[in-house]
Amino acid sequence: MPRTALRICPLCEATCGLTLTVEGSRVTGARGDADDVFSRGFICPKGASFGAADADPDRLRTPLVRRDGRLQEASWDEAFDAVAAGLRPLIERHGPNAVGVVLGNPNVHTMAGGLYVPLLLRALGSRSVFTASTVDQMPKHVSSGLLFGDAFAIPVPDLDRTGHLLLIGANPLDSNGSLCTAPDFPGRLKALRARGGTLTVVDPRRTRTAKLADTHLAIRPGTDALLLAAMAQVLFADGLTRLGALADRVTGLDELRAAVRHFTPEAVAAACDVPADTIRTLAHDLAAAPTAAVYGRVGSSTVTFGTLTSWLVDVLNILTGNLDRPGGALFPLAATAPAPRTPGPGKGFALGRWASRVSGHPEAKGELPLAALAEEIDTPGAEPADGPGPIRGLVAVAANPVLSAPDGNRLDAALESLGFMVAVDPYLNETSRHAHVVLPPPPPAQSAHHDFAFNALAVRNQVRYTRAAVPLEEGRMPETEILARLVLAASGMHGADPAAVDAMVIDGALGKAVAAPHSPLHGRDPKELAARLTGESGPERRLDLMLRLGPYGDGFGARADGLSLERLLAHPHGIDLGPLQPRLGEVLRTRSGRVELLPPELTDDLRRLARAVDEVPAALVLVGRRHLRSNNSWMHNIPELIGGTNRCTVHVHPDDAARLGLAHGRRARVKAAGGEIDVPVEVTDAVRPGVVSLPHGWGHDRPGTRLGVAAADPGANVNQLLDGTLLDPLSGTAVLNGFPVELTAVAP
Repeated sequence: MPRTALRICPLCEATCGLTLTVEGSRVTGARGDADDVFSRGFICPKGASFGAADADPDRLRTPLVRRDGRLQEASWDEAFDAVAAGLRPLIERHGPNAVGVVLGNPNVHTMAGGLYVPLLLRALGSRSVFTASTVDQMPKHVSSGLLFGDAFAIPVPDLDRTGHLLLIGANPLDSNGSLCTAPDFPGRLKALRARGGTLTVVDPRRTRTAKLADTHLAIRPGTDALLLAAMAQVLFADGLTRLGALADRVTGLDELRAAVRHFTPEAVAAACDVPADTIRTLAHDLAAAPTAAVYGRVGSSTVTFGTLTSWLVDVLNILTGNLDRPGGALFPLAATAPAPRTPGPGKGFALGRWASRVSGHPEAKGELPLAALAEEIDTPGAEPADGPGPIRGLVAVAANPVLSAPDGNRLDAALESLGFMVAVDPYLNETSRHAHVVLPPPPPAQSAHHDFAFNALAVRNQVRYTRAAVPLEEGRMPETEILARLVLAASGMHGADPAAVDAMVIDGALGKAVAAPHSPLHGRDPKELAARLTGESGPERRLDLMLRLGPYGDGFGARADGLSLERLLAHPHGIDLGPLQPRLGEVLRTRSGRVELLPPELTDDLRRLARAVDEVPAALVLVGRRHLRSNNSWMHNIPELIGGTNRCTVHVHPDDAARLGLAHGRRARVKAAGGEIDVPVEVTDAVRPGVVSLPHGWGHDRPGTRLGVAAADPGANVNQLLDGTLLDPLSGTAVLNGFPVELTAVAP
């Protein structure tokens, strides 16, 4: 008999609730959960394909261990024996930095990634950490760190109450949102328009989101920072700054006024290809709106001025009095976040505490640029006695940098040279095929789910948890246990009970809580508190602990109506915790205890921006694009999501196509500093003249993978056009948008 089970979708940042149809141990259907407190029944094509993704026959079912040069099936014990034998000797001989760590986006879509990856990083003790953030969102982390003292203090637009929304380089109708967790983003934008609000989209492409807007500005790619700086200049020059409740919480206002005074609309208009009067009107409309929010994402982040753009987004929200204000941009408060701190000065945010070995790139948020991974492996260096040497081993968790990082060909060769590599991945893909050990997590239906990261970015405070929809298949291992065992192997405790990892975390957290003078648990017995935790597993007990100690928690009995795992399980569709509220004082961690509007790092980078005003634009530049049925390189092996025409095409404006002799449906060669690729041409006026567009995450044509569907329609890897040298200097983020390219027709 078919039955139903609830599951939060892990396939994008929207975190929609699903109702799965299950027959035996197989998911046969998925629809939106109409009773979900957050998503209210919304579902997109990715969520609807949950069952197909779950049952993909190319998913690995057992660990793989390299023997005699070939990856072969092995038992879990054999696999972890190989991990311990490979990792610890490298660390002991060459030091912890000789083992790199690469983390992909899916880490933040799983409970295991949220609970165990931080412990793995601590156990390894390596500074050679690389993540997808430096091909995506790191500029926002850096700008938030510099402004607010906390790299994770990211304000999100209050979509359901704002009256004016300015989107910069964002296409949520296709991406479902990014650094802004909002199920049914399209419906929320339509509701904004329906209540008389205004939507303005700044994007060089006429995206589906742009088509919905009141105003669409087809800006020249990479010049968003100039546009926003000019808007800030207008606010100052025309007396339109209205800090309101923020007036006593900011420092550096006069310095900011002086720093942007030369970025007049007239000065930047030609560079942006936006008329000066239009820029002035944008600023005036933003200032005049009863409530407003500025929101920028990937298109404005993965550019040469990504950090400045991310900073200016919040600067405009501050200058118009819309930061930390209902209807503006607010800081969410997740149920598992630490209890709010007392307002006051903090430790602040440090940038560049160390640098990469080869090119000297500064770290950001403890990470080095993903674009530098290949050179950190393949460039010879000194032994530890004389300084750090090259990366000799790698731990890759849910990461495919051969496709997502610049110059995949070089990285492909570099990975082949490693002394040891372990990959936690459900697929043998373009990156994991180089591993000496592959540890496959089970399909999502066999895993419990709670969103630690995305609830901290949600447009409404809420909490939801779903247990596994189907039992764990025989022979599989929970991803939480896989990562716990990795922690033990990395710390020299291979063979210990993985439950000891959870017990250690629980004991440490409770010990700290009972020792804190202002904690409601001060002076209580940590063993007695630990005994009161509920849950069927170590991960569930840890979730119970975080809920109870969190801002809405029961404090182990201190609040009768507070959260606990037991209470959450009694509400299978989630618990609504209310709209976002002003809480800037709780968020600030700067040394001054205020929003520091103009840190020195940004002052220096503004000089670089000033020089860009007079730069001659390239004749042709490339930008990326999203597709609703895709998420980076994840879902190209699901037939239900890749049907229809080949989506890995290069969009070219008709004027450029005529000038270059390109024909719709024929192939073109795209060439840039890092290499060249051949792709089909799609002639469309959805891109502005002088701009071409290619999607990210394709190029499934390398040998040795087990991706049958993706390999049959591989597309081309747009990141192979980059050589890894073009970065936003403050955040180390690869410039994936707005870089110059050449296009030539390929003969049939």
